[in-house]
Amino acid sequence: MDSRQVIVALDFDDRRAAEALVARLGGACGSYKVGLELLTAAGPDLVRGLVDQGHEVFLDLKLFEIPNSVAGAVRAAGALGASMVTVHSMGGTGIMTAAVDAAREFPGLRVLALTVVTSMTGSDLADIGIGAGTDEQVLRLARLAAEAGCDGVVGSPREAGPLRKLLGPERLIVTPGVTLPGMTLPGGETGAETGGHARSDTPWAAFAAGASHVVVGRSVTRAADPVAALRRIGAGRPS
Repeated sequence: MDSRQVIVALDFDDRRAAEALVARLGGACGSYKVGLELLTAAGPDLVRGLVDQGHEVFLDLKLFEIPNSVAGAVRAAGALGASMVTVHSMGGTGIMTAAVDAAREFPGLRVLALTVVTSMTGSDLADIGIGAGTDEQVLRLARLAAEAGCDGVVGSPREAGPLRKLLGPERLIVTPGVTLPGMTLPGGETGAETGGHARSDTPWAAFAAGASHVVVGRSVTRAADPVAALRRIGAGRPS
């Protein structure tokens, strides 16, 4: 397994904490996720710094705006050197196509369409007027993303298998919401706790089902030994 297939989520609210973890992981990690919390707190220089160190950056912006604004944000992500950027597929074909077109200026940038946020359940979809369950809605949006030319999708580990069957072997399937069972984190929390993800599973299950990448957060970032936790994932076995 390529170390860049395991993306560590830098879900911090300050730059020092994020950089301390990056330094601690060193060469054990090749890819990091930077989301809205850290980007807002630390600014784009953090992304540039990670890229300059040779890391791939998954810039998880979940863009959901008018197409011109989405295109501008994608170009900004490409200029920072990001390897992946997310756009919200629920925004429809227009914004996904705008993102794909904008990314053509940056050959190393891949556009991923977020399907259904991993915290959402069928009842959440019903609340916003969507009658389909999460499984059905994920596949509907993934099909739309493929037609728009997106390089891949973001979905939960539980949907990795159906997504791979639908999308074929080439497109990326990135799965947040993976957890490590049998770990005790500071404060008594266990590694198997979901951290707000309603549709979670282990990284090994996600890869076995067809995920190209997994995104792991507190199971690594809050572990007593983050390097050991990360290597446990890379070893491809639960123990």
